[in-house]
Amino acid sequence: MRRAIIFRSFWGWMGISETSKGIDTVALPKGSKRAIESDLRSAAGELLEEGVSPRLEAARLQLLDYLDGKRHVFDVPLDLSRGTPFQRRVWQVLQRVPYGKLRSYQWIASRVGGRHYARAVGSAVGANPLPIVIPCHRIVAQDASLGGFSCGLPMKRKLLALEGTLQHLKTRH
Repeated sequence: MRRAIIFRSFWGWMGISETSKGIDTVALPKGSKRAIESDLRSAAGELLEEGVSPRLEAARLQLLDYLDGKRHVFDVPLDLSRGTPFQRRVWQVLQRVPYGKLRSYQWIASRVGGRHYARAVGSAVGANPLPIVIPCHRIVAQDASLGGFSCGLPMKRKLLALEGTLQHLKTRH
């Protein structure tokens, strides 16, 4: 059984779930608690037990500090076992992209097997179950345009603005 916590941030409702190995899902801010519950349940594929563990509380506090601009690195244990071996390699590379820096899909691809993997990298980045903690929002298109984001481009812009990198992107006319 997985455990989950749902909480309110000043950005909206958020959720985190964990297994016995570590944090395995982060549900980014939404307007309602029900939307977060739905996100966590669909990610889990099983029933979730609500309750606060020390690890969930640590992750919650770290996320709140990040959203408040006080934290740049996360240090909670992660469970990436739902990903394929390729996805896990991509997610590990994503974790090396520092706060306030942008990288391209091709940059990631060159570190997991070659530039020709850029499309596959895009799919793996989009499947990231731990946005913010594994900073997929820092990945942009090779031409410095925004690219995509599984949680929506408005959220990506907001996260990049928080980190001070939004102004580095190419704007579309």
